[in-house]
Amino acid sequence: MWIYEKKLQCPVNIKSKNIQLAKYLITQYGGPDGELSAALRYLNQRYSMPTGTTKAICNDIGTEELAHLEIIATMVFQLLRDATPEEMKAAGLGGQFADHDKALFYTDATGNPWTATYIQAKGNPVADLHEDLAAEEKARVTYEWLITLSDDEDVNKVLRFLREREIVHFQRFGEALMEVQETLGSKKFF
Repeated sequence: MWIYEKKLQCPVNIKSKNIQLAKYLITQYGGPDGELSAALRYLNQRYSMPTGTTKAICNDIGTEELAHLEIIATMVFQLLRDATPEEMKAAGLGGQFADHDKALFYTDATGNPWTATYIQAKGNPVADLHEDLAAEEKARVTYEWLITLSDDEDVNKVLRFLREREIVHFQRFGEALMEVQETLGSKKFF
C-alpha cells in the first residue's frame, strides 16, 4: 500500500543542541494533539467513511501524518545530540534518560505516555470529520506555540512547514465534510 521514500518531506538540519526545546517538541510526537494520534485517528476512521473520496482523504492525510511523525522524531533527535545525562536532568528529562536514554518515546511535553484515548472513531462520518477538523486546528495552534517558544530558525522553518500542512489538512477535511453532507444529507448524519 505504501511506498516509503527515504527522505523527509521537509529537510531537518538543526545545528544547535537545545534539550529544553526537544522536551517541548516531543508533544507533537506522542502528545494528545501530536502526529501519532493524528495518523492513527485518520487511518482508522477511513474505514467508516461513506465515499471513495472521503476514504482517500483520511488515508492520504493519515499517511502524511506518519511522515510528520518522522520529521518530529528527527528534530528531537538532533536537538538532543550530544546531550549529557546532567543536561537532560537539568532540562527536566531525567526520567526520560532513566527510562530511555535519548531514545524517542511517545510522550507529551510533561512526560505523560501516549494513550489510545487520544484518538476517536465514532463510525459516524460527520462526527469523525468534526473531530478531525478540531484535531488539525489543535495541532496548528500547538505548532504556533512551539514557534513562539523557539528562537532557532532551523527549528522554526520546519515548524512553519508543519503548521502550514495542518492548515491544508483542515481544508481537506472541510471538503470531506461538505461531500458527506451532500451525499448523505437525507440520512440525518448531522
